[in-house]
Amino acid sequence: MSNGQQGQQAQQKKYLVTGGAGYVGSVVAAHLLEAGHRVTVLDDLSTGHRAAVPADAEFIEGRVQDLSSGSGAEWFDASYDGVLHFAAFSQVGESVTNPEKYWRNNVGGSTELIAAMRDAGVRTLVFSSTAATYGEPVHTPIREDAGTAPTNPYGASKLAVDHMISGECAAHGLAAVSLRYFNVAGAYGAYGERHDPESHLIPLVLQVAQGRREAISVFGDDYPTPDGTCIRDYIHVADLAEAHLLALDAARPGEHLICNLGNGNGFSVREVIETVRKVTGHPIPEITAARRGGDPAVLVASAEQARDRLGWRPRRADLAAIVADAWTFAQKRENEA
Repeated sequence: MSNGQQGQQAQQKKYLVTGGAGYVGSVVAAHLLEAGHRVTVLDDLSTGHRAAVPADAEFIEGRVQDLSSGSGAEWFDASYDGVLHFAAFSQVGESVTNPEKYWRNNVGGSTELIAAMRDAGVRTLVFSSTAATYGEPVHTPIREDAGTAPTNPYGASKLAVDHMISGECAAHGLAAVSLRYFNVAGAYGAYGERHDPESHLIPLVLQVAQGRREAISVFGDDYPTPDGTCIRDYIHVADLAEAHLLALDAARPGEHLICNLGNGNGFSVREVIETVRKVTGHPIPEITAARRGGDPAVLVASAEQARDRLGWRPRRADLAAIVADAWTFAQKRENEA
């Protein structure tokens, strides 16, 4: 065995990725494997897809709620170096009409996961949080010390888990990092968005380019922005995945570090639509609709803390490149259908 191989083997770690059959979870699992780590994906496939789980990952079909009930004890033990927790429901609209589903799953599941980690002696956690914890921003770009006032049960459930993690770190020495995402987009090779129903702007506009949707609805064109449409911060899913690996290294016992992840620059709805037109070469008909309640004019992240504490910088900030990766993945899925 060469010195390089010995070094790689010495650095290999073992991680549990909950929700690893989903969009972000699958890309993070792929990055962990590429870094030489061992990966177990736990997913009940209620919203995830078995085809999205990387081939080299061990897959266990199940729920995080089962880990502390005894059924997970036979495999979830101190051999795991950490957990990356993505298992959650994430539809904002559904959370308003069915809030109990979000409290039961997102908060209840996380409670059981953290208890199982404590019992097993697994002491590192990276949590998939969200910019929805901030609610309506008072200042932009949004920093981690901004007030948290979520406007829907989805954001509130994620904030509740963040509070839970802080308590676990203080009381029991957990090393944890919460990463608050803004708008995740793009694809990474065989891994991309497979949501059903789809609610994210870029894949929805790509569906118009594919002929699967007649037009894209623009919800409000009278916002106080240069073109009247909402501005959002888009981050490439591969940049996001790299932040998770850096977060594992940055986690410190007894500390709960919270970092926003975004490009720090925003793109309007109309800029996204025009970029899709250029990338795909297809016309994209628009329908102007009324504003949606609770849609802020501008949501842009300050990622200074991620740069300072994680050493993270987004490397794929160009919107056209993000759209091109998503378009390649969408076409591949269409051809396979």
